[in-house]
Amino acid sequence: MQTITQHILTDQMDYQNSVVLNCQIRYPQFNNASCNQEALQTINQYYVTQASEKGRYCRTVLYPQAAEEANYSRDRSFPFFPYEFNVSYVVTYSRDCIFSLFSEQYTFTGGAHGSTLRTSETWDAESGRQMTLNDFYSDNPSYIHDIQNWIQLEIAERLKANPGTYFDNYPQLLRNSFHPENFYMTPEGIVIYYQQYDIAPYSSGIPEFLLPFDANVSES
Repeated sequence: MQTITQHILTDQMDYQNSVVLNCQIRYPQFNNASCNQEALQTINQYYVTQASEKGRYCRTVLYPQAAEEANYSRDRSFPFFPYEFNVSYVVTYSRDCIFSLFSEQYTFTGGAHGSTLRTSETWDAESGRQMTLNDFYSDNPSYIHDIQNWIQLEIAERLKANPGTYFDNYPQLLRNSFHPENFYMTPEGIVIYYQQYDIAPYSSGIPEFLLPFDANVSES
Protein backbone atom coordinates (compact mmCIF):
# COMPACT_ATOMS: atom_id res chain seq x y z
CA MET A 1 0.00 0.00 0.00
CA GLN A 2 1.26 3.45 -0.89
CA THR A 3 0.76 6.54 1.24
CA ILE A 4 1.97 10.12 0.95
CA THR A 5 2.05 12.01 4.23
CA GLN A 6 2.13 15.79 4.34
CA HIS A 7 4.42 17.44 6.86
CA ILE A 8 4.24 21.14 7.72
CA LEU A 9 6.77 23.51 9.26
CA THR A 10 5.23 26.76 10.47
CA ASP A 11 6.80 29.81 12.06
CA GLN A 12 5.45 33.25 12.90
CA MET A 13 8.18 35.76 13.60
CA ASP A 14 7.67 38.94 15.59
CA TYR A 15 9.59 42.18 15.82
CA GLN A 16 8.78 44.62 18.62
CA ASN A 17 5.53 42.80 19.42
CA SER A 18 4.29 42.82 15.82
CA VAL A 19 4.19 39.96 13.33
CA VAL A 20 6.60 40.69 10.48
CA LEU A 21 6.93 37.28 8.82
CA ASN A 22 4.76 34.19 8.40
CA CYS A 23 6.40 31.02 7.10
CA GLN A 24 4.67 27.78 6.18
CA ILE A 25 6.54 24.97 4.48
CA ARG A 26 4.74 21.83 3.34
CA TYR A 27 6.66 18.78 2.17
CA PRO A 28 5.84 15.13 1.42
CA GLN A 29 7.01 11.84 2.83
CA PHE A 30 6.48 8.74 0.71
CA ASN A 31 5.75 5.23 1.92
CA ASN A 32 5.34 2.18 -0.30
CA ALA A 33 6.14 -1.31 0.90
CA SER A 34 6.69 -2.58 -2.65
CA CYS A 35 9.45 -0.07 -3.45
CA ASN A 36 13.11 -0.07 -2.46
CA GLN A 37 13.10 1.15 1.14
CA GLU A 38 16.60 2.62 0.97
CA ALA A 39 15.58 4.54 -2.14
CA LEU A 40 12.48 5.84 -0.39
CA GLN A 41 14.59 6.93 2.55
CA THR A 42 16.85 8.87 0.17
CA ILE A 43 13.85 10.56 -1.45
CA ASN A 44 12.21 11.40 1.87
CA GLN A 45 15.45 12.78 3.29
CA TYR A 46 15.75 15.03 0.25
CA TYR A 47 12.48 16.76 1.18
CA VAL A 48 13.33 16.92 4.89
CA THR A 49 16.58 18.66 3.99
CA GLN A 50 14.86 21.01 1.54
CA ALA A 51 12.30 22.00 4.18
CA SER A 52 15.02 22.58 6.76
CA GLU A 53 16.98 24.79 4.38
CA LYS A 54 13.89 26.83 3.52
CA GLY A 55 13.14 27.28 7.21
CA ARG A 56 16.68 28.53 7.72
CA TYR A 57 16.20 30.94 4.81
CA CYS A 58 13.13 32.35 6.58
CA ARG A 59 15.03 32.91 9.81
CA THR A 60 18.35 34.17 8.48
CA VAL A 61 17.39 36.06 5.31
CA LEU A 62 13.73 37.03 5.21
CA TYR A 63 13.29 37.81 8.90
CA PRO A 64 16.10 40.41 9.09
CA GLN A 65 14.75 42.04 5.92
CA ALA A 66 11.20 42.09 7.29
CA ALA A 67 12.30 43.50 10.65
CA GLU A 68 14.34 46.22 8.96
CA GLU A 69 11.45 47.24 6.71
CA ALA A 70 8.98 47.15 9.61
CA ASN A 71 11.25 49.43 11.62
CA TYR A 72 11.71 51.77 8.66
CA SER A 73 7.95 51.92 8.06
CA ARG A 74 7.15 52.52 11.72
CA ASP A 75 9.62 55.41 11.99
CA ARG A 76 7.96 57.10 9.03
CA SER A 77 4.37 56.16 9.87
CA PHE A 78 4.12 54.05 6.71
CA PRO A 79 1.90 50.96 6.59
CA PHE A 80 3.75 47.66 6.83
CA PHE A 81 2.38 44.37 5.56
CA PRO A 82 3.95 41.22 7.04
CA TYR A 83 6.17 39.19 4.75
CA GLU A 84 4.88 35.80 3.64
CA PHE A 85 6.79 32.67 2.68
CA ASN A 86 4.70 29.65 1.73
CA VAL A 87 5.81 26.39 0.14
CA SER A 88 3.24 23.91 -1.16
CA TYR A 89 3.45 20.86 -3.39
CA VAL A 90 1.31 18.81 -5.75
CA VAL A 91 1.99 15.13 -6.47
CA THR A 92 1.20 14.69 -10.17
CA TYR A 93 2.17 11.04 -10.65
CA SER A 94 2.50 8.13 -8.23
CA ARG A 95 2.52 4.70 -9.78
CA ASP A 96 4.81 1.66 -9.95
CA CYS A 97 7.45 3.27 -7.71
CA ILE A 98 7.66 6.37 -9.90
CA PHE A 99 6.81 9.63 -8.14
CA SER A 100 6.54 13.06 -9.72
CA LEU A 101 5.62 16.34 -8.09
CA PHE A 102 6.13 20.06 -8.23
CA SER A 103 6.56 22.55 -5.41
CA GLU A 104 5.69 26.23 -5.47
CA GLN A 105 7.47 28.74 -3.28
CA TYR A 106 5.45 31.91 -2.81
CA THR A 107 7.20 34.96 -1.38
CA PHE A 108 5.59 38.28 -0.50
CA THR A 109 7.89 41.12 0.55
CA GLY A 110 5.57 44.04 -0.13
CA GLY A 111 4.44 45.61 -3.36
CA ALA A 112 1.46 44.85 -5.55
CA HIS A 113 1.84 41.07 -5.36
CA GLY A 114 4.18 38.29 -4.39
CA SER A 115 6.24 36.00 -6.60
CA THR A 116 6.06 32.26 -7.13
CA LEU A 117 8.97 29.99 -7.97
CA ARG A 118 8.24 26.43 -9.11
CA THR A 119 10.57 23.46 -8.84
CA SER A 120 9.89 19.81 -9.62
CA GLU A 121 11.28 16.32 -9.23
CA THR A 122 10.51 12.94 -10.75
CA TRP A 123 11.87 9.96 -8.82
CA ASP A 124 12.55 6.31 -9.50
CA ALA A 125 11.84 4.80 -6.09
CA GLU A 126 13.58 1.55 -7.04
CA SER A 127 16.97 3.23 -7.46
CA GLY A 128 16.46 6.48 -5.54
CA ARG A 129 17.55 8.34 -8.65
CA GLN A 130 16.00 11.60 -9.76
CA MET A 131 14.88 11.16 -13.36
CA THR A 132 15.73 13.63 -16.10
CA LEU A 133 13.93 14.74 -19.23
CA ASN A 134 16.44 12.76 -21.26
CA ASP A 135 15.12 9.54 -19.68
CA PHE A 136 11.87 10.03 -21.59
CA TYR A 137 13.45 10.99 -24.93
CA SER A 138 16.72 9.05 -24.92
CA ASP A 139 16.11 7.79 -28.47
CA ASN A 140 15.89 11.35 -29.83
CA PRO A 141 19.20 13.27 -29.72
CA SER A 142 17.45 16.49 -30.79
CA TYR A 143 14.61 16.22 -28.27
CA ILE A 144 15.23 19.65 -26.71
CA HIS A 145 15.08 21.36 -30.10
CA ASP A 146 11.95 19.37 -31.01
CA ILE A 147 10.22 20.17 -27.72
CA GLN A 148 10.96 23.86 -28.15
CA ASN A 149 9.41 23.79 -31.63
CA TRP A 150 6.37 21.99 -30.18
CA ILE A 151 5.98 24.68 -27.53
CA GLN A 152 6.32 27.46 -30.10
CA LEU A 153 3.48 25.99 -32.16
CA GLU A 154 1.35 25.58 -29.04
CA ILE A 155 1.87 29.21 -28.02
CA ALA A 156 0.94 30.39 -31.51
CA GLU A 157 -2.35 28.50 -31.20
CA ARG A 158 -3.02 29.90 -27.74
CA LEU A 159 -2.40 33.44 -28.94
CA LYS A 160 -5.08 33.04 -31.60
CA ALA A 161 -7.63 32.51 -28.85
CA ASN A 162 -6.11 34.85 -26.25
CA PRO A 163 -3.94 37.61 -27.75
CA GLY A 164 -1.41 39.26 -25.48
CA THR A 165 -0.99 36.34 -23.09
CA TYR A 166 2.64 35.82 -24.15
CA PHE A 167 5.42 38.28 -24.87
CA ASP A 168 5.86 39.24 -28.53
CA ASN A 169 9.36 37.72 -28.73
CA TYR A 170 8.26 34.39 -27.25
CA PRO A 171 10.05 32.28 -29.93
CA GLN A 172 13.39 33.55 -28.64
CA LEU A 173 12.41 33.66 -24.98
CA LEU A 174 11.12 30.09 -24.83
CA ARG A 175 14.53 28.89 -26.03
CA ASN A 176 16.60 31.20 -23.84
CA SER A 177 14.56 30.31 -20.75
CA PHE A 178 14.24 26.58 -21.42
CA HIS A 179 15.57 24.49 -18.53
CA PRO A 180 15.40 20.70 -18.93
CA GLU A 181 14.83 20.24 -15.20
CA ASN A 182 11.58 22.24 -15.36
CA PHE A 183 9.22 19.35 -15.99
CA TYR A 184 6.97 16.94 -14.17
CA MET A 185 5.14 13.76 -15.11
CA THR A 186 1.40 13.10 -15.24
CA PRO A 187 -0.56 10.01 -16.35
CA GLU A 188 -1.09 11.77 -19.71
CA GLY A 189 2.48 12.83 -20.42
CA ILE A 190 5.29 15.21 -19.58
CA VAL A 191 4.52 18.81 -18.61
CA ILE A 192 7.12 21.46 -19.40
CA TYR A 193 6.76 24.72 -17.51
CA TYR A 194 8.34 28.17 -17.42
CA GLN A 195 8.72 30.52 -14.48
CA GLN A 196 6.73 33.70 -14.08
CA TYR A 197 7.86 36.41 -16.51
CA ASP A 198 10.04 34.00 -18.53
CA ILE A 199 7.84 34.06 -21.63
CA ALA A 200 4.62 35.73 -20.50
CA PRO A 201 3.32 38.55 -18.28
CA TYR A 202 2.50 37.98 -14.61
CA SER A 203 -1.20 37.69 -15.39
CA SER A 204 -0.50 34.51 -17.40
CA GLY A 205 0.88 32.74 -14.34
CA ILE A 206 3.29 29.84 -14.81
CA PRO A 207 2.91 28.64 -18.43
CA GLU A 208 2.60 24.88 -18.84
CA PHE A 209 2.79 22.67 -21.91
CA LEU A 210 1.68 19.04 -21.93
CA LEU A 211 3.59 16.68 -24.20
CA PRO A 212 1.44 13.53 -24.41
CA PHE A 213 3.30 10.24 -24.16
CA ASP A 214 1.89 9.19 -27.54
CA ALA A 215 2.97 12.41 -29.28
CA ASN A 216 5.91 12.48 -31.66
CA VAL A 217 7.54 15.82 -30.87
CA SER A 218 10.00 15.39 -33.74
CA GLU A 219 7.12 15.94 -36.16
CA SER A 220 6.42 19.47 -34.87
